[in-house]
Amino acid sequence: MSPRDGAPPGVRSDPRWTLFACVLASGLSFVEGSVLSVALPAIRDSYSAGAQDVQWVMNAYLLPLSALLLLGGALGDHFGRKRLLLVGTSIFALTSVVCALAPSLPVLLAARAAQGVGAALLLPNSLALLNAAYQGEKRGRAVGIWAAAGAGAAAIAPLIGGWLVGSVGWPAIFYINLPLALGAILLAARYVSESHEKGAGRTDYPGALVATAGLGGLTYGLTLWSATRQFGTSAILAIAAGLLLGAIFLWAEHRRGERAMMPLTLFENRCFSGLNLLTFFLYGAFGAAMLLIPYVLITSGGYSPVQAGLAMLPLPVLMTSLSPTMGGLAARLGPRLPLSIGPAVVAAGMLLALRVGEDASYWPSVFPMILVMAIGMTIAVAPLTSSVLGSVEEQHVAMASGFNSAVARTGGLIATALLGAVLASEGSALFGGFHMAMFAAAITCAAASAVALTMLDGLKRKAA
Repeated sequence: MSPRDGAPPGVRSDPRWTLFACVLASGLSFVEGSVLSVALPAIRDSYSAGAQDVQWVMNAYLLPLSALLLLGGALGDHFGRKRLLLVGTSIFALTSVVCALAPSLPVLLAARAAQGVGAALLLPNSLALLNAAYQGEKRGRAVGIWAAAGAGAAAIAPLIGGWLVGSVGWPAIFYINLPLALGAILLAARYVSESHEKGAGRTDYPGALVATAGLGGLTYGLTLWSATRQFGTSAILAIAAGLLLGAIFLWAEHRRGERAMMPLTLFENRCFSGLNLLTFFLYGAFGAAMLLIPYVLITSGGYSPVQAGLAMLPLPVLMTSLSPTMGGLAARLGPRLPLSIGPAVVAAGMLLALRVGEDASYWPSVFPMILVMAIGMTIAVAPLTSSVLGSVEEQHVAMASGFNSAVARTGGLIATALLGAVLASEGSALFGGFHMAMFAAAITCAAASAVALTMLDGLKRKAA
């Protein structure tokens, strides 16, 4: 990572305000990824949409975010991270207004995709600016605060969103992005120094296009299959095309070597590979749960949107209050233990979803599920973020963090694409599908725990 390039006239570089600006900007991405969970039933009713449409309200955002995160980081390295943070935040704010005013579902989906592009620009550059603003132990603490704030924002968003949906209407959930975006822009313009990576050359536009098309094909095929519960010709062709484009992307990245968006030589590092596999499993399963739980409670459980948001409250309380402590504990003990225990605890919480039915009350049924999942994620989130940064050499930190974020979003993207049959159900059938999906998510989290146990044996030394 190159040092700060210096502040231009009129900009007073301040690491603390840089952290605040980056938290506000990245909070846009984390909030928007979760707030839709309590608004989806209202959006579905507003546009008379089907299950596939509901999935694409989520995936139209996650697809460009997943595919373009690495390109967004590379553009920041090349043109300036502060500049790309400001551009991405501005795009996000403008498209949020379009989402709120969308007269039809296609307009909403197009605006959601543009939001994803904005998030792909701002998210990796917010973390890269933190890495440039802090050094040594202070950098680790700043990254821990950034990760905890993002996780807390994502977790508390359903509560705020539920209140807005119930009292104002679902378009209001997009207006809450505007003060966050304005604050991030003003603070970044005033207090954040510009930062580059000298000689950065990973602006691989064809690779980004192929990656986006490949993910799009795979997501579209899985969405068709999950909604119809059968592999039709369209689904098979879309999945095959997605896999073929994915193979072409990997071949092209191999050919580019160290100039690739993601040099494949990094995967020779067993810990780095294991951390990203763990991330894919954990965040894919958790993303599916965060979509399904409020949706099921509102659609078939008799909850209002605000009640569904309140039901999720243990998540932000625990994650924001205890994640920094877990980060410090992992630094002393090594991250392998919490990364083994955390996903296993999340899996146990997901199994408690089997107790949630049509007539189940909150405290004996829903609350234990949310509480145990919150404890597990609190154990895992901060150590995972810091471990990814510590598993690679200094010059690859920004790239590794961007790739890990892309893996997390791709996990959520694939998980959402597989939920069509559940989202299309109603009443007792919805709860039956919910139980099956949560059981599958629990197995996936258990796989994440197994990855930590078997692939992260050298992590303590590398992340120390």
